[in-house]
Amino acid sequence: MGIKIYIPNIITLGNLFCGTLATIFAVDGYFELTALFVSLGIFLDFFDGFFARIFKVSGELGKQLDSLADMVTSGVVPGIILFNLLGNKDQVLHEIKDVFFMPTKLPLLGLLITLAACYRLAKFNLDTRQSESFIGLPTPAMSLFVVSLPLIKMYTEIEFVKNLISNNYFLIGITILFSYLMNSELHLFSLKFKNYSLKENLYKYMLIALSIILLITIKYLAVPVIILTYILLSILRNIMNINKV
Repeated sequence: MGIKIYIPNIITLGNLFCGTLATIFAVDGYFELTALFVSLGIFLDFFDGFFARIFKVSGELGKQLDSLADMVTSGVVPGIILFNLLGNKDQVLHEIKDVFFMPTKLPLLGLLITLAACYRLAKFNLDTRQSESFIGLPTPAMSLFVVSLPLIKMYTEIEFVKNLISNNYFLIGITILFSYLMNSELHLFSLKFKNYSLKENLYKYMLIALSIILLITIKYLAVPVIILTYILLSILRNIMNINKV
């Protein structure tokens, strides 16, 4: 087998590397670069499992590495972004004491999503029910949603959307909602393909087709719409499966 057995773990470490860079850029407010490296990290996160299956490599080391890398890319980074969005954007935090002597402690609420992501990843490693689908929203989906918010605010021409993302009540609501969804018992379909049958993968094809259309037409705004569509399609699929029984 040789070097092949190390390839999935190297890809996972690539995810961690991207997440670390994204963390640095998020702290400094470079949200475009943050989004770029989070997206690249999530891309690598998808393919480490892909190559593990190809090379028939599995084990606890890879499983733990995967969650540790995800914790940075899809746990720490979105928490920092929400911290920034909820805080005073013009205030520069030069020292640790600046965090605790801010006029409001509201930005600290954004870090709740980091704690929830950590809890979800720990649960995922112990939950044997999630081999075919997800129970609770995957952390990468939450991360993409949050990472898209500052970009939408920067580039959208829809004033209502800009105002919504600037609204602290909305941001707190997003924090609480996604913290709950990650740790809920909601079943969501996996995007991995065992075969390419239309009947067995209808919801996946629907999501992919809609995602392409949305990304072309509304760009950054497409990201949260796609994540919400994924949740709604999963709920619809669950209802249809119940009705079949």
